[in-house]
Amino acid sequence: MKFKQVLLHGLWKDLPPFRLVLGLCPALAITSSAEKGLGMGLAATFVLIFSNTFISALRKSIPDKVRIASYIVIIATLVVLVEMSMKAFFFPLSQQLGIYIPLIVVNCIILGRAEAFASRNPVFLSMTDGLSVGIGFTISLTLVGSIREILGAGTWFGMSLFGASFEPFGFMVEAPGAFLCLGLLLGLMNAYSRKRGEMFIQS
Repeated sequence: MKFKQVLLHGLWKDLPPFRLVLGLCPALAITSSAEKGLGMGLAATFVLIFSNTFISALRKSIPDKVRIASYIVIIATLVVLVEMSMKAFFFPLSQQLGIYIPLIVVNCIILGRAEAFASRNPVFLSMTDGLSVGIGFTISLTLVGSIREILGAGTWFGMSLFGASFEPFGFMVEAPGAFLCLGLLLGLMNAYSRKRGEMFIQS
């Protein structure tokens, strides 16, 4: 696979959670604001990049029978570093994200990229794959968080957008709003993909 393909695939073809339909737990649970979506996405991106890098570098040394356990140890170590760094430098955001930072260890996107890509490809391409999928995941979470925050609170990254007279749709920052927002975005992306396919066939 060429470098350009690897760099771009996570931004559309394998865009989580809309194309891979993975990582739905954080996409639903912590996207009540754009800030929380961005913070969670960046934390996952860090883990993706370095877990892919280390797993690719060690792929020939890790016995096949214990590869999943080995991947989890590497991912868990990186997650601990992320959690400690966030508590040291971004403590308010760390409190908002709470248990979902440690749960990155079992995020199916990260383990999936380790098994499907990093364990089979060179270090540089694996690092690029982690960056691509991580940026796509960050954009997705920030988009969902932005929509929910704007409609549910009338703010964006904490800044008021509509003034005191705005009546927010409170359910958008609750669990039903997360399902509604994610479902609508999934529907729009599927419709766009089908349209692109039809146009490609016709041309």
